[in-house]
Amino acid sequence: MGKSDAKETKEATSKNTAGSKDDDYTSEFDWIQIRQKIENYENIQEETFTSKLKRKFGENPLVPIGAFATMGALTIGLWNFRLGKKRMSQNMMRLRIAAQGFTVVALVSGMFLAATATANKGAFIPAATNPK
Repeated sequence: MGKSDAKETKEATSKNTAGSKDDDYTSEFDWIQIRQKIENYENIQEETFTSKLKRKFGENPLVPIGAFATMGALTIGLWNFRLGKKRMSQNMMRLRIAAQGFTVVALVSGMFLAATATANKGAFIPAATNPK
């Protein structure tokens, strides 16, 4: 290691230690923010089953309707199968498939609408259109 290499290493080390106060301050500030977020999460009450059901039904009412329609068609179809009514059982199974399709379409469209609503509120700004 020559004198020039030692001098460059010493300069690089002094540059790193000079910026460490700012880095310490930044990391301390980050920890304060993290602690505040944790405290906020601790204050959140757990959601009960009924409150979650009400919230989900309010957000996208077609999905629970489709799920209940699927469950109803399946139940009636299985009951008719047990009773030996093959024709009615077959029709209920077909209705169940249609209800499942409706539920999937409602779920996907609800997700799409929620994503576009979030994008329209300005929560998501692509980097290419950021004015900075």
